[in-house]
Amino acid sequence: MTDKKTNVPGHEASYIKAYEDIELLKQDVMRPVRMELEVLKPEIYFHRLNITQTIVCFGSARIREEQEAAQKVNEAEKALAENPSDTKLQNKLTEAKGLAALSRYYEEARHFAKLAIEKSGKKLAVVTGGGPGIMEAANRGALESGGTSIGLNITLPHEQRPNDYISPNMAFLFHYFAIRKLHFVMRAQAFVVFPGGFGTFDELFEILTLVQTGKKSRIPVILVGKQFWSEVINVKALADYGVISHEDENAVPIVDTAEEAWNEVEKFYKK
Repeated sequence: MTDKKTNVPGHEASYIKAYEDIELLKQDVMRPVRMELEVLKPEIYFHRLNITQTIVCFGSARIREEQEAAQKVNEAEKALAENPSDTKLQNKLTEAKGLAALSRYYEEARHFAKLAIEKSGKKLAVVTGGGPGIMEAANRGALESGGTSIGLNITLPHEQRPNDYISPNMAFLFHYFAIRKLHFVMRAQAFVVFPGGFGTFDELFEILTLVQTGKKSRIPVILVGKQFWSEVINVKALADYGVISHEDENAVPIVDTAEEAWNEVEKFYKK
């Protein structure tokens, strides 16, 4: 016995089962349904594998391994030598040198993820945004240690795909930033934030706001990269101006290595 054809003349659009009607799901009125699906799909996968505790690593997609970063500097220097007055090439060289100075944090993120897996006896899963750079490094360290490596990707104007170090069926693609952040937060036991740009800042301050307002129970939020974070965020000035309390000033330790970051996690839970 076969199903009746759903393509009924004169009713081609209306006679499609609602859950099979992609055009219906794309309509503005269906946005709450799409958001609910983005909440539920990862939940189903995590429940199957009993993933209840995670450690989240944030950081720039642009930070590469030291050798690749050095190569980018060489390429930028050669291009500028041919056109020394080109402002765009001057900026490109400055950016390449900046990223080269941060490239060591690729290995620190990779090492930290290994520590998180090994020290927790694989009870913690490592979660990142699933892209390149620091995200790739943390996923890589987790996978190399035999742990669960999760990537929460997001659709962006420029093409983005999950990195190659995510556990099977643990790469998820989101449309809504808010739902993606929800999954970062729900199971997190700690947030470890490496140098990054606007996206990293957005994720960092979202977490700090949730903790400060009590929407998320207090957990360790650790910044890795003393020189970088000390230059780009002046937490003491925020406290001195009174827009945050001085108690909040010391709530975010700044360290420089993977070992120091893991020690902060352990120290928090020993308390």
